[in-house]
Amino acid sequence: MTALTLDIKTECWPIAGGFTISRGTKHEAHVVVVTVKSQEHCGRGECVPYARYGQSIASVVATLNDVQLSPEWSPATARKNVHGQLPPGAARNALDCALWDLEAKQTGSSCAALAGLAPLATVTTMHTIGLGPAEEMAAKAAALRQFPILKLKLDGQDEDARRMAMVRAARRDAELIVDANEAWSNATIVRRLAQAADAGIALIEQPLPAGADQILADIDHVVAICADESAHVARDVGKLVGRYDAINIKLDKTGGLTEAVAMAEAARGAAMQIMIGCMVSSSLSMAPALLIAQNAEWVDLDGPLLLAQDCPHPLHYNGPVVSPPLPALWG
Repeated sequence: MTALTLDIKTECWPIAGGFTISRGTKHEAHVVVVTVKSQEHCGRGECVPYARYGQSIASVVATLNDVQLSPEWSPATARKNVHGQLPPGAARNALDCALWDLEAKQTGSSCAALAGLAPLATVTTMHTIGLGPAEEMAAKAAALRQFPILKLKLDGQDEDARRMAMVRAARRDAELIVDANEAWSNATIVRRLAQAADAGIALIEQPLPAGADQILADIDHVVAICADESAHVARDVGKLVGRYDAINIKLDKTGGLTEAVAMAEAARGAAMQIMIGCMVSSSLSMAPALLIAQNAEWVDLDGPLLLAQDCPHPLHYNGPVVSPPLPALWG
């Protein structure tokens, strides 16, 4: 058996026009790409280090440089052992997804088949509108007429009510989701939920800070609430029952596709709905998430649509409809 070797590199993708949430504005997507090689085959995975979780490009690269892969390991065995070596997060995500891709390339199969899933079908993604003045967000919503589902970034300020109302007025036909990125508070949550209900919002993502969301178990959910920063891995799901109605699964949180599959199973077992989400990144990050998207209520895999340029062999987006990846990309 040929030893597995790692190649680690960083890439930077410009964001078209910038992207703003409550924590600030980004103009570039900085990612780490892992390539795992074995003889003539190689598999790739991409991750996005996130400062919110104490990660940086340098820390993720350092973590990956410390990984030891035994010469006796197959890609499947390596996945199991890497799961024990590395904590959930960006570094493990890139390596885990690269090992899935390598196994598919070696076996001539697909990652969907290896995961026991049916062949991948197209899915419909929402499109995210970054934080801005209400009038600006409404204009962007009107321009995205081909997208039946829109996600609005909010910041916890009084302008949030106008943002929701004006976007609703601009898009009476759309399903609207809002993401507060932990910016609401216990003092405002009931009022904000009522404002969201008035605007016909379908789902509110992470309104309160992770670890300070107990009040969600004690108030009426006049709009369904989805955990993001509060939910990283499968074992988190049980603790969130009663506080949340849905879970946002992101591979950069779970530490890869392996744990994402387990988290989706845990969510179903807890009767929670699923959103599959992403960071702003290239099609290489989106491709593994498409396996989870097949059975998710909400798909938020618009990362490449926010970029000025995507990676080679990108996913095909026909408006909101995303096609399965080509083998040259992943899987």
